[in-house]
Parts: sequence; structure tokens; C-alpha cells
Amino acid sequence: MRVEIDNLNISFPTAAGLSRAVRGVSLNIGPRKLGIVGESGSGKSLTARAILGLLPSNAQVTADRLTFDGIDILRASESTLRTIRGRRAGLILQDPKYALNPVMTAGQQIAEACRTHTRATRREAAAKAVDLLAQVQIRDPARVAHAYPHELSGGMGQRVMIAMMLAPDPELLIADEPTSALDATVQAEILRLLENLVSSRGMALILISHDLPLVSHFCDDVVVMYAGRIVEQLPAADLKRAEHPYTRGLLDCLPALSHPKARLPTLTRDPAWLA
Repeated sequence: MRVEIDNLNISFPTAAGLSRAVRGVSLNIGPRKLGIVGESGSGKSLTARAILGLLPSNAQVTADRLTFDGIDILRASESTLRTIRGRRAGLILQDPKYALNPVMTAGQQIAEACRTHTRATRREAAAKAVDLLAQVQIRDPARVAHAYPHELSGGMGQRVMIAMMLAPDPELLIADEPTSALDATVQAEILRLLENLVSSRGMALILISHDLPLVSHFCDDVVVMYAGRIVEQLPAADLKRAEHPYTRGLLDCLPALSHPKARLPTLTRDPAWLA
């Protein structure tokens, strides 16, 4: 599986004219762990959603190339896109409180994902739902399968969402801020879980995050976005040696226990970054 993006542009009409949310993004994504970092509004989620054709109806999208394993996303029919969404590429959303269906049990939602994308019977899908809950390290998966989202903690809800995305055995997993609503201990557990699942299944992973230290330790490669553009792309292990002033500014704003500062610096922006 390979995703190829060349000169992706996403704009939205406003009263003042077109607002360019993503500008000239080019990426080549293979079976590795790619982290996309940047401030809110930098275009991280829009870029990832463009791969699945899940942008709002008023979005104006152009690209010299936007393909998923050779399939042209911009020209693909809705039925073709459905063979990619969920089945070959899964999207883990930010907050399970809002992403899970409140009137369906965890097991029913996982089984629905399984039956939608495979030929499993109702009984087979229900059994696979319990098995997937066990794979994402939930204790007593049979009990949790009969629980509703409001009966689950944040960490358990996020594990249920991961199990839903894993049900069709996808080739690409897009995790959009999957740990932002969780405490530090649960964050570490979820990331270890994702890393083990990606390694054992041979999947590609796109991790969208604001947390630079997390991405530098967890991912293979990092893309830094600013105002809809990619300003820097480098191996995750080299993130601390980044050269672009925006990336350096983000790193300098991080507090350090070993070298405490009386006041954290403020990021100074250069209009040339928008050029």
C-alpha cells in the first residue's frame, strides 16, 4: 500500500473570498509511522481526510496527484471510495465521547464495522468483536462488548474505537489526536498498543498530534505543517536537530524539567513562512 500526494490544495469559500487551508502539500506514504505536527488550523486533519475523500462538501480540492494504492481519490466514484474507507484505511477520531454511537453497545459497533466490510455473519461478527476487544487489551472483553459508550472510561472508549477500525484489517490507520482526551498514563498505554498493532499487522500509520516529544519517540518520520504548508520533513529521531525556524520555535516553547525556565519563549512568526 502506498499513498501519493503531489501539490494538494484545499480551499473553502468565505465572504472575503477563497480561504486556502492546505497549500501545495506533497507526501509519499508507505508502510511506516508518519507523524504530522503543527498548530491547530495548520491543515493536518484536512490533509489526512483528503486521503479518504472525507472533506466537507464545500471544500474545493485540487492536486496533481492524490492516489491510494494507484486509485485516483479525486476521480473515484463513491462506491470505490467505500472500498477504501474503513476497509483498507481506518480513521481513529479524537474523542470517543463524540465519535461512538451512544445508543449502540461497543460490541454492536465493532460487529457493524466487521459486517459492513467483510462477509461475516452476525454471529461471526459478534465473536470477532469480543476477540478484537481482547486484542486491544481490554479486560473482560465479553462484558465490555455489552456496555454502552457512557459506561466506558476515556481509555476504554478509545480502545473500542481502535478495535472498530481494526475489524476489517486495514492497510492504513489514521489516528487524529488519539490521546488528547486521555491522561498521561493512558496515553502511553494507547500508544504502545498502536505500535504493537501496527508492527504485528504490517500497517502504515499516520499520527496527527500537537505533541512533538511524543511524535519524535513514536514515529519513523515527521512532517511539520504551518498555515497549510509543509515547512519541514525529517526522520523523527532528528526532530531535535530541525532547522526550520518554525519547528525550532515550537521546540523552544516546550518546558523542560532538567533546565527549568522562568518564562517560556513566545514563537516569533516570519511572514516569509507563508511564501
